[in-house]
Amino acid sequence: MSPKILFTGPPGAGKTTAITTISDFPPVVTEVKNTDSLVRKAWTTAGMDFGQVDLGDGNCMRLFGTPGQARFEETWRALARGAMGVVILVDNSSANPLADLTTYLDAFHASGDQRVGFAVGVGRTEYHPAPALDEYARFMFERGLVTPVFAVDVRRRDDVLLLIDAVLAQAEALASTEE
Repeated sequence: MSPKILFTGPPGAGKTTAITTISDFPPVVTEVKNTDSLVRKAWTTAGMDFGQVDLGDGNCMRLFGTPGQARFEETWRALARGAMGVVILVDNSSANPLADLTTYLDAFHASGDQRVGFAVGVGRTEYHPAPALDEYARFMFERGLVTPVFAVDVRRRDDVLLLIDAVLAQAEALASTEE
């Protein structure tokens, strides 16, 4: 079985870029011209993104990216089915990145699948240092969640690999507690 990792987060957080950075082939993307005046980018994902990483021995990891707008929440849930883990990407330069994070935490933790690993990647921290990573960690803790939070640049392969490794380690630990 090929593990499945889901990348989600608000528009412009870097989901398509992260998958493009890590995929072994040019990913399938469903970007369309943006018509949403609240989204600060020319193109946006309308369906999903798909990439893949070869794990060797004929195995691969499937990477799926969600559209960012909340109106696609049903699509998020459909794409999350069977996922081993979820990477939530947040843009630290947005007006309220913790509120953005809440939207995705609520959507994915509400699914009730406790065997899914989570990691949060916070982008654009170099020019927008607030909120600090400590605030994200405290925010997660206050919600009763033990989820790793990393400052990332999704254009860097090592940063995306760090997120995937964190998700897989969590999923493996959660699965071992069920045995």
